[in-house]
Amino acid sequence: MFKSLFYSLIILFLFLVNTFGQDATEIVKKADELMKAKSSYSEITMKIVKPDWSREMGMKVWALEPNYAMIYITEPARDKGTVTLKRKTEVWNWLPSAQKVIKIPPSMMLQSWMGSDFTNDDLVKESSVIKDYTHKLIGEENIDGLDCYKVQLTPKPDAGVVWGKIIAWIAKETYLEPKVEYYDEDGFMVKQFIGSNLQKMDRRNIFTHWEMIPEDKPGNKTIMDYNKIQFNIKTDESFFSEQNMKRVR
Repeated sequence: MFKSLFYSLIILFLFLVNTFGQDATEIVKKADELMKAKSSYSEITMKIVKPDWSREMGMKVWALEPNYAMIYITEPARDKGTVTLKRKTEVWNWLPSAQKVIKIPPSMMLQSWMGSDFTNDDLVKESSVIKDYTHKLIGEENIDGLDCYKVQLTPKPDAGVVWGKIIAWIAKETYLEPKVEYYDEDGFMVKQFIGSNLQKMDRRNIFTHWEMIPEDKPGNKTIMDYNKIQFNIKTDESFFSEQNMKRVR
């Protein structure tokens, strides 16, 4: 009896440590691993919203993390066939109407990508939320019915990142992130990324609806809806070539 009670107490202790004893880094790591894959293929609808107009684009995206990505625009008709290629820190655009491949120069990296709230620079910057930041649990909060850890990520002194800090809300049960805020070095919020519409895709539960909302542009936002995603597809670096930009469909 005493032996059984002893083992029961041990099991209860381990459960409590696992549930309540996680530090901020472990929480961020679990959230990061949830969406990680060596490679992926996705089909996305992007809606760009401005105060006086909006437009939608369809796209196919192939990715080989963290250095390679190919984005093929499927609609609207005027943009169909446009391709963006990312190879490490460089970006190219294939413009079928002009039959030209154009390399994006450093002077244009901060310009908007396809009129969205993403820049060309956003496509190539690939910081690690684990290696480049320290993590601190600063509270708990309910976001859209999800009990979340509230974690602050502060860049390490030698990290080459653009953000002064990041605050992420990470769901306790699923480790999904319904909300992330990005701040500049002066502590002002630059943008927030909000996820919703939980669905199972390729055996993973993920948010399929995302809104990126810039704080300095009232009425602007970029909406992304994942229609399909496949993780760990068969691909390699040779797929992400300038030649293949003209052939991919």
